[in-house]
Amino acid sequence: MERYSRQIIFPEIGEEGQRRLSQASVLIVGLGGLGSPVALYLTGAGVGRIGLCDNDTVSISNLQRQILYSEESEGQLKVEIASKRLLEHSSHTRFDLWKDGLNCDNAIDIISGYELIIDCTDNYMTRYLIDETCQELGKTWIHGAIGNFEGRVSTFIPTGIRYSDLYSDKEYQITQTSTGGVIGPLPGVIGCLQAAEAIKLICGFGETLVGKILTVDLKNLQFNVFDL
Repeated sequence: MERYSRQIIFPEIGEEGQRRLSQASVLIVGLGGLGSPVALYLTGAGVGRIGLCDNDTVSISNLQRQILYSEESEGQLKVEIASKRLLEHSSHTRFDLWKDGLNCDNAIDIISGYELIIDCTDNYMTRYLIDETCQELGKTWIHGAIGNFEGRVSTFIPTGIRYSDLYSDKEYQITQTSTGGVIGPLPGVIGCLQAAEAIKLICGFGETLVGKILTVDLKNLQFNVFDL
C-alpha cells in the first residue's frame, strides 16, 4: 500500500477505496488531449483495468497538447503507444486495447465490459453513441469537451438527464466538426477534472457532477457549475 499511501491517508478513500480502485474497470474513449491526462491519472491512482479505445495514429500536431506521446510516436497507433507508456508507470495494471475505436458495430460489446465510461472524444457522433449505449446498458459515463479556451465536464447516469436531452438536435450536431484551436493546458485541466470525477464515483465520496455541468474558461479564468 506504500505506492498509494498519499491517497489512502484520506478517510474518504482509505484501504477500502483503494480496493475499489484496484477492482474497478474504466473505459477511456479517445486518447487525445483529454484521454492522455485521464489515462495517466487513473493509472497512477491504481485503477485495476483500463480500456484504451481509439483508432487514430499520432500526428506531429498532437504533441502540443497530447502528453502521452513523443516525436518518435508519429504515425503509430495511439492505443499502442499509450499502453506502453502507461505500463512503464504501472506494470500491474491491465490495459485492454481497442484499436478500431468505438462504432455502432462494437459499442455494446465494448462498453458492456466496463463499470465506468469516460468520453474523451472530439465529435458529436461518438458522444451520442456513448449516450445511447450507456443508457441501454445502464452505465454511468463522464463527458468532457474542449474548444479554444473553454471546456466542460458532466456525469450522466441511466436514471438522470441524458446527453441527448441537452443536445436534442442530433442531426445538426453530428455535422459539426472541430476545426478551431485549443490552448495546450485546456485538455489537461478538463482531463484532470474527469479523472477526479472518476475516482470519486468509484470510491463513493464527495460531490459529483451528476445532474450538473462544470464549465471552464481559461482565457478569463472562470469556473462555473450549473444545474441541469
